[in-house]
Amino acid sequence: MKLLELKNGWSNHTFPHPPGRRPFVYDAMQMRSGTPLSNVMDFGQDLGPIFEVRVFSQKFVFVADAELAAEMCDETRFHKNLPPALVALREFVGDALFTAFDEEPNWHTAHGVLMPAFAKSAMREYHATMLETVREMFAVWDGVEGPIDVTADMTKLTLETISRCAFSRDFGSFTSRERHPFVDAMVSALMTGMQKGSLDSIPGGKRIARRIDEANAEHRAYVDTLVDDMVRERRETGERHDDLLDRMLYQPHPETGVMLDDQNIREQILTFLVAGHETTSGALSFVLYYLSRDPEVLARAHAEADALLGDDPDAEPTFEMVPRFRYLRRCLDEALRLWPTAPAFTRSPRETTAIAAGTDHEVVMTPDDWAIIVLPMTHRDPKAWGPTAEQFDPDRFLPENSRGRMKNVYKPFGTGERACIGRQFALHEAVLVLARLLHRYDVSADPDYELKIEERLTIVPRGFQLQLRRRTPGAREADAPVVDEGPAEAPSGCPVAH
Repeated sequence: MKLLELKNGWSNHTFPHPPGRRPFVYDAMQMRSGTPLSNVMDFGQDLGPIFEVRVFSQKFVFVADAELAAEMCDETRFHKNLPPALVALREFVGDALFTAFDEEPNWHTAHGVLMPAFAKSAMREYHATMLETVREMFAVWDGVEGPIDVTADMTKLTLETISRCAFSRDFGSFTSRERHPFVDAMVSALMTGMQKGSLDSIPGGKRIARRIDEANAEHRAYVDTLVDDMVRERRETGERHDDLLDRMLYQPHPETGVMLDDQNIREQILTFLVAGHETTSGALSFVLYYLSRDPEVLARAHAEADALLGDDPDAEPTFEMVPRFRYLRRCLDEALRLWPTAPAFTRSPRETTAIAAGTDHEVVMTPDDWAIIVLPMTHRDPKAWGPTAEQFDPDRFLPENSRGRMKNVYKPFGTGERACIGRQFALHEAVLVLARLLHRYDVSADPDYELKIEERLTIVPRGFQLQLRRRTPGAREADAPVVDEGPAEAPSGCPVAH
């Protein structure tokens, strides 16, 4: 019976799973409440390094152990695979960078064409646009009396930044009172893809999927039309910009000479607009949450911003200055350790192999099998991060504290060749925003707020607000925290060994 054909079967091997499994539906009843990530993290606490959740005929295998995750990040043995949610998302963004399978030629073409857009010389060109967008946000904030919705404003900021830098498109996030309809339409279309992820494994799933598509058809058509018009207008006018869209329109792959077609360009634009703002907005929101909870950490962050930017609250960092905000970068890295905004990625072996060999959890994995590495779990594994793994401590990323740490255990941007192409863009933008924000404002949060996670394509804090108060930065006092001002250049890559 086709309905009962097990997907992701693992040669009929059964891993530890949540209690209360029932015939036919398996673990579906336990998944009715809560959210997918929170359920997996709750279940996984007691299920060991590798466990499963089965919903009807779909098996999901999860990795919570840092050492096993590191093994599966070995690019010679494993590669990226797509879980059902990302397969469903291909209906919206096709074989774009994030959703392509390894063997698809459009991934190789787009990767070769777009990699130079994130080189240091290109990043220098984006810096002024990043500063401009932050100024617009501050102008709005200066007129606000009550608290700000952190996630909402960080999302506006990062969407505006990526749209201007990559496509020379202004969505008016801070200059218009109305939110651009593209934003709501894009979010709706994305959520549709996510909702359809596992519907083919449940009875009546195809019928439900059709209803979801019908309900979202207007939003989908609007998004496609707007992006297609943007591409057509650029071609027809011949106007040139030093941005990603120009590269996609006019630059061939440096080795093959192949150009991207217009459909794939649309899919890449949508991918960059989504992935390029959601991950960064979540990272900024989480780090601001942790800074607002720890006065000592916040004081050190203020001190570093003041030491490098001086007495003028409107001072802006130069491009060369951004890597020198070393403490702010450690704060960001630590927030991404605890809550990586892209919280999981999926791995399959290139050929049949044994994983966790020599342990009680050894199992054979075939190229048809896949496992999801759950980063908020592997990033908190005490074997890799010590007994304080659940605590926010930026200094765990000091070089002296990182030496000897297990390799391949810190992966907030994915791993290998398929890691996020825009990670340096995201890191530069996030550190720049933090430096300007903390130099200009004191921040405080409701002490009774408890962190709640909203799960969409990425994860972000839900309902987190900050009260802002203009501050006057000045020379450091005698008892101010010591700040490592660092050299003019500082490492900008991953802070732990690979």
